[in-house]
Amino acid sequence: MKRNKPKYMQIIDAAVIVIAENGYHQAQVSKIAKAAGVADGTIYLYFKNKEDILVSLFEEKMGSFVERLEEEIKEVPNAADKLLHLVKLHFENLASDRYLAIVTQLELRQSNKELRYRINDVLKGYLAVIDHIVNTGMESGEFRPNLDVRLARQMIFGTIDETITSWVMNDQKYSLTQLVEPVHQLLIHGCGFSHSKQ
Repeated sequence: MKRNKPKYMQIIDAAVIVIAENGYHQAQVSKIAKAAGVADGTIYLYFKNKEDILVSLFEEKMGSFVERLEEEIKEVPNAADKLLHLVKLHFENLASDRYLAIVTQLELRQSNKELRYRINDVLKGYLAVIDHIVNTGMESGEFRPNLDVRLARQMIFGTIDETITSWVMNDQKYSLTQLVEPVHQLLIHGCGFSHSKQ
């Protein structure tokens, strides 16, 4: 597995900072190599090109986030609390790493169609967790039984994503984690959450 190779994560972590500081198009492979403390050629032992670095860093960061999320919500009994946990973890994850926030919210949004497909592929694991929460809520009676799962997923992911993007665009001037509760309230009411069924 690539992530066990010593220099792989070193390059990934350096790429997050270099891409955040310079923008994807200005982030030359040589700059990433220098920041990682490796020779330019070493990068090509792990990655095909700069696009591959961008997708791989998203795979790594999103992959480990989803693993942690799945592990932590496993023991949470109801759907509303699972959703609260998801919002909280996502906001905390990016609030604690401003470079990663810039990369995920701005630099990953490239117009290149092939790149967009690869990014969407990586997102599938995260979206599956949202689907699981929505289905759990419908089965338990917490959420409306006739919810359109796909629409609910788009609403949940879209709201979380746009809230983080606005925070990044405002130079992260305010606390993202203080928005956990209001965002969660909006989402559960959008899913038809009923307090009487708690």
